[in-house]
Amino acid sequence: MRNDIEKIILSEGNIADIVEELGEQITNDYKNKDLLVICVLKGSFHFTSDLTRAIKIPCDVEFIQLSSYENDKSTEKIKLIKDFSCSLENRDVLVVEDIVDTGITLSYVVDIIKEKSPASIKVCTLIDKSKNRKTNIKVDYVGESIEDGFVVGYGLDYNEKYRNLSYIGILKNNIFNN
Repeated sequence: MRNDIEKIILSEGNIADIVEELGEQITNDYKNKDLLVICVLKGSFHFTSDLTRAIKIPCDVEFIQLSSYENDKSTEKIKLIKDFSCSLENRDVLVVEDIVDTGITLSYVVDIIKEKSPASIKVCTLIDKSKNRKTNIKVDYVGESIEDGFVVGYGLDYNEKYRNLSYIGILKNNIFNN
């Protein structure tokens, strides 16, 4: 699998440092609040798991699953696969994403959450590709900003592959031609 990676952009150690720093910020920002962490499946499961362990206050975890990618391209059509199974009313909601690229999926998630009357909504992402943004979605906590490249690893995938890598790397372009 490593032969498919053009360049590693975040090592396992880099990711651990980012998670700890974000966990500390979130802990400080949400003291004395009713924190509900929402994991956007499937890509965010590693990040959410590590992040919730780095958050040093009580929090609940909920999941939502959507689909908007086909191979390496965003279809810009969102399909809801798994909706929330708990009430979001009067909760302080933190949406955790693996990557915010166009922002279309995240905007969709935030709109769904707003309809459920939370006390607040903030967004945390491990990777921010704001250069590709097509919405005005606000990201409150950013682990790392990148410009280009299709990234995989640590939950991020290409056609459901590479999620199990312990690092994040840029996939070689020739993979898309196979």
